[in-house]
This record gives sequence, structure tokens and C-alpha cells, in this order.
Amino acid sequence: MTDGLTYRDVGVDLASADRAKRAMAPLLQAASDGNTLSGLGAFGGLYAMPADLSEPVLVASADGVGTKLKVAFATGRHDTVGQDLVNHCVNDILVQGARPLFFLDYLAVGDLDESVVESVVGGVARACRENACALLGGETAEMPDFYAPGEYDLAGFVVGVVERSRLLDGASVREGDTLIALPSSGLHTNGFTLARSIVFERMGLGVDDPFPGEAATVGEVLLREHRSYLAELWPLLERGWVRALAHVTGGGIEGNLPRVLPDGLGARVDLGSWRAPNVFRLLGQGGGVAEEEMYRVFNMGVGMIVAVAPENESEVLASLGEGAWPIGAVVAGEGVELDGRASC
Repeated sequence: MTDGLTYRDVGVDLASADRAKRAMAPLLQAASDGNTLSGLGAFGGLYAMPADLSEPVLVASADGVGTKLKVAFATGRHDTVGQDLVNHCVNDILVQGARPLFFLDYLAVGDLDESVVESVVGGVARACRENACALLGGETAEMPDFYAPGEYDLAGFVVGVVERSRLLDGASVREGDTLIALPSSGLHTNGFTLARSIVFERMGLGVDDPFPGEAATVGEVLLREHRSYLAELWPLLERGWVRALAHVTGGGIEGNLPRVLPDGLGARVDLGSWRAPNVFRLLGQGGGVAEEEMYRVFNMGVGMIVAVAPENESEVLASLGEGAWPIGAVVAGEGVELDGRASC
């Protein structure tokens, strides 16, 4: 008589999963706040609504890291993708004027490596602390017949809040408003399928090779964290100086800026107002990618665009610091006109 099968025999190690969960406990504790009412092991996360709001509106968003994870797999570095995930989601609700309350993560793995799980969730927890956002819980699923060994997928869900009177919905945007750009830290979490094809296949580079024009390796450049804009923009939101925000993600400036403009208004963006960072210039050259395609796929060095009244432009620029610059204006019409010659 043969021995009966166990879950471990078919690739799922419950003991390892339990150890990984226990290792998460201090990470969740460090990323909790006074409104967190539940701990590790609860079926659902509990969070009390902040008491300082008179007419709160909840704002939620979900996202993933995409094929940037392939770079993490290749480098064996897993501590940054969790930061990418949280910062991306926080930016997505920030554009509606919301501050984050809590975050939930979903990590699905092929074979559960406890050190990798702790590294990934550690990055999530670190970004939650930096964004003053509670890590309320999540799920780790081990699926050996679904994901290849050493690979995983990562997704996240953020819930934030904004006073109804401060909700950014595009209604206050006017023709003639100034558009101000905030720089990205690199590719953020978009365009990696094309970027990886260019760097690894067309150019034949490896993750440990020097990235041309950079004092860093290919892996380090591609894994630069998706930047959060909460700390810089929150003071402006509290002063009421922001009329709209556009998070520049997949689709580039042309695909994202119109999403926050009301009917009848478009934008003119001056391509000569900045020079695309080296990583984008190299990708364009290395892949022979047309300029139009580059601006449609990548952020090209612009991570967030702020629409403000012209009379507030100088104060906003002073608050944001040297990295910000005027990039264009709101105009009558529809869509985005990329004006002038790109400085690439």
C-alpha cells in the first residue's frame, strides 16, 4: 500500500507558509496606526474612519507591478517592487485629492521562498510607513503549478479618503491654467515589456552590466522605485492651490492628462521644456523606437502633472522646489498637443 499524498508532496508547504506569515507580523505592526483595529490572522482587516472629517469620500485603487517583476527575478533583488506597488497606488488616489488610509497586498508565488516573501512584503511595509498608510493585511498564495519556480505576481489595493468639498474632479480647471511637471525617477512601473526587449534582446545587455551613460548597473537603473508624490503635493492640496493632477503612467502624457480635464478643454505641452533622462534616450536609440511611440509608452521623465491657476504658479513652483518646471497650459479643445521639438 502506497502512502497517501500530502499538500507538500504536490508543492505546497503549509509549514513554510506559516513561518512566512509569522515573519510578516512585525512588518504589519510597524506599518499600523491609531485607526488600525485588527492584527495578523484576522479574516478581514479593520480600520476606523478618521474622526476629523465632516463629509468623507472613500477613494480606492488597485494595481500591479507588471513585467518589471521580470527584472527583480533576474537580479534576485525583491525589496523594491513592494515600494513600486504602494507608491503607484498612492499616486493614483492622490490625483483625486485623497490621502491613503490603508493598503492590502496580494502575493502569488510558484514555490514559497520565505526570504523572498519577507523581502517583498518588507518593501510594501516600508512604503506604507513612508506614505503614512497602514498595511492592513493581504494574502500570500502558493501555486506551484501556476507560476514557474522563482516567479511570483504582486498586486495591491489602497483605500484613501478626501473631504467631498476638496475632491479633485476636474470641475475647477480653466482655460489658461498652468501645467507644472514633477520628474519621474525612471521608468516607474510602465513600459517594461518594451524596455526589456530593447535592453536584453536588441542591445544584448545583462542585469549586471553597466547601463550606458549611468553610474549604475542595468538592473539598478530598471529597478529604480516608482516615486510617490504625496509628501510634495499634500501641502499644496491643503492650501487649495491644485486644480487637477495627472499621474503619468501607461499611455504617457497623451494618455493620462486628458483623464483629469473637463469636456471642452485640452492641453498644450512644450516638449522643449525638458530633456528626457538618459534611460529614455538610450531606449529610443537602442530600439530604434519612433519619438511618437516613446511618448506613448513611457513617462519620458514626467511622473506627475499639476494644473494650477496662473496666479499661483510662482508659489507652487517655489513649494515644489528646483525639480519642478512649467510644462504647458490648459487650452480650449480636446486631447493633448505635444508642441515643439523634443529635447532628447
